[in-house]
Amino acid sequence: MYDLIVIGSGPGGYVAAIRGAQLGMKTAIIEKYPTLGGTCLNVGCIPSKALLDSSEHYHNALHTFKTHGINLSNLKVDLKQMIARKEDVVKQNVDGIQYLMKKNKIDVHQGFGSFVDANTIKVTNADGSEKQIQGKNIIIATGSKPASLPFIKIDKERIITSTEALKLKEIPKHLIVIGGGVIGMELGSVYGRMGAKVSVVEYLDSLIPSMDKTMGKELQKSLKKLGFDFYLKHKVTAVENKGKEVVVTAENSKGENVELKGDYVLVSIGRRPYTDGLNAEAAGVKINERGQVEVNDHLQTSVPHIYAIGDVIKGTMLAHKAEEEGVFVAETIAGQKPHINYLLIPGVVYTWPEVASVGYTEEQLKESGRKYKVGKFPFMASGRARASMDTDGLVKVLADAETDEILGVHMIGPRTADMIAEAVVAMEYRASAEDIARMSHAHPTYTEAFKEACLAATENRALHI
Repeated sequence: MYDLIVIGSGPGGYVAAIRGAQLGMKTAIIEKYPTLGGTCLNVGCIPSKALLDSSEHYHNALHTFKTHGINLSNLKVDLKQMIARKEDVVKQNVDGIQYLMKKNKIDVHQGFGSFVDANTIKVTNADGSEKQIQGKNIIIATGSKPASLPFIKIDKERIITSTEALKLKEIPKHLIVIGGGVIGMELGSVYGRMGAKVSVVEYLDSLIPSMDKTMGKELQKSLKKLGFDFYLKHKVTAVENKGKEVVVTAENSKGENVELKGDYVLVSIGRRPYTDGLNAEAAGVKINERGQVEVNDHLQTSVPHIYAIGDVIKGTMLAHKAEEEGVFVAETIAGQKPHINYLLIPGVVYTWPEVASVGYTEEQLKESGRKYKVGKFPFMASGRARASMDTDGLVKVLADAETDEILGVHMIGPRTADMIAEAVVAMEYRASAEDIARMSHAHPTYTEAFKEACLAATENRALHI
């Protein structure tokens, strides 16, 4: 009998297992795929960042190296090598998780996990052989899968998801991206930088619609420079594979049909919780109409000793959110009193410029009626950004009109994925905009833009605009 069984080895699952083992629990983890790490490490966060980095190197070599005084000739993309490097990055990461399991004496059971009853899990191997293990506490960390629309048949050849987009054998001539969210913009950027024409079809009126609207507008400006075309407020009604061509039909805001033709279509309209075959009902675990495992504030399911974390429950589908929840559950089981502030889990889009956000958006503050003030600082005015030729974007700080407490920070620009951590720390300790404005920031750095935006929010005191 294990103290803790974790079903799924993504960032939430493997972190929960490690924390459980650290706290003295006899721990097991179940993973249906041959490698650990889940979507994030195998076909998500890590491989997409590897390709984003490679494509950005190529784009800079093509467009900015000459200005830097670096002359190249016969520049070309070796897509096969680019994909091979990505695979090597993935291997290093998943091997690292395997090492951590051994280090922490966590038993790894390879196979498909499903409930027999509230304490028993059946593990089915690919060859059909089965075994059963039992646990006092169980964590469901089965993650998510790409979502689609009922009328779209994803053939994984011309009509693809993010998984297939990470291993294409050619650069698309015209990539049509359905969905203007994080995944679509990141993978669209990869191929856009390498010369593909990219058309984005989005149902709503803004890119990255879950973020502050200023970020969507600024990202759209930057991606237009890459040659992206945007069809906002367009409802996709049909997608048809005609061999070497794919036809996407959409309806615009006037009710008119618009037809786009490309050689690949990336369906990136989000992800859905993955509980297929879990047999949760055998354990008495409730799953709602959206396919999510229902949990309370302690992340317990309808069965108190069974918990669920990550993409399979409510909230944003982020690897670091799942990690926090994994630690939270392990510590809760151990009798500790952990805490998660969901408002302060940052979101990041790894395009270039990067987009990063934490706290309330301006739209949310308006809707709640809370009085706020805004401070902005453009990277165009940053000495460090000018030195690196990365002047697109801005930092936007939202602060309480009376107390000056920082309520939201939204950044689009160079290295904002790393910069947002300062905003998270500030907000965790309920800092005011003036607190940040009075802190010394090294010069020249990108983070000075955050200080300047805080100065702008504090009686419009920005120094460099």
